[in-house]
Amino acid sequence: MATPRLVIVHRRTELDELLDRHATLGQAEFFLRTRGRTLAAVQERHERLGAALAAIRAAVPPEWRRAEVEREDLNRFLFTPEDIVAVVGQDGLVANAAKYLAGQPVIGIDSEPGTNPGVLVRHTSADAARLLLGLAPGSGSQLPLPCRELSMVRARLDDGQELSGLNEIFIGHRTHQSARYRLTTPDGRSESQSSSGLIVSTGAGATGWCASIAQDRGGRTLPAPTDPALAWFVREAWPSPATGTSLTDGLLEAGEPLRLAVASDQLVVFGDGMEQDRLTASWGQEISIGLGDRPLRLA
Repeated sequence: MATPRLVIVHRRTELDELLDRHATLGQAEFFLRTRGRTLAAVQERHERLGAALAAIRAAVPPEWRRAEVEREDLNRFLFTPEDIVAVVGQDGLVANAAKYLAGQPVIGIDSEPGTNPGVLVRHTSADAARLLLGLAPGSGSQLPLPCRELSMVRARLDDGQELSGLNEIFIGHRTHQSARYRLTTPDGRSESQSSSGLIVSTGAGATGWCASIAQDRGGRTLPAPTDPALAWFVREAWPSPATGTSLTDGLLEAGEPLRLAVASDQLVVFGDGMEQDRLTASWGQEISIGLGDRPLRLA
């Protein structure tokens, strides 16, 4: 058995970005003060993340390998099958990492308990040693931890490119102007549409972007995070002699893809807000969106 590798995923803090822009703490403090803010709050969040990362690094068994990756570099990082992934930060960071994984167990570490909802980052850094101890070789544990398998959504282009998301996938125009396409539902209904794009959401994403759209539609039944089902919504469908508005939301079960034939130049497809890591579909291409076959294993 290969030696496990703990991959710690985190993102740069606001203080890191301020220092990139302003070079010194004094300049950063002046910038914040002109906007009615203080450096103390920013520095406190920075230190909390630093303390959480230090605790997790100290908890790694000595025989394990270790790697770290920031959010902005996830699309260039190579995960391996023996990895254990510790995501340190907010719930959204788990979603950002999930699309690059293939069954590796994930431990969500909340670096600011009481500030984040803690839906996906359920543990604190104080739990790290206990959690990782159960993963060490020879511990007798066959599974890293009891894990929930959260459904994911996958979009696939007809040229073989594909992309996954834990919360949702967006398909639309890069500038959010009207996207034109022909939509076909699993039961064979079809309609040409012009809209602000589509959202296809998992149960994990049903409390986010998808929830606000569902509320605007008078409330829709949304799947639970572990349900093998997806909810889809068309945003602001435009009625015209050539485009309709009758197919604007629904549910997708396992094996039921939603299909779009692109009738615009270069629609983009991205998941969980990671717009820099996107697919681009040109005129005439078909996009198929459905339940992913690699759920996120969340401890």
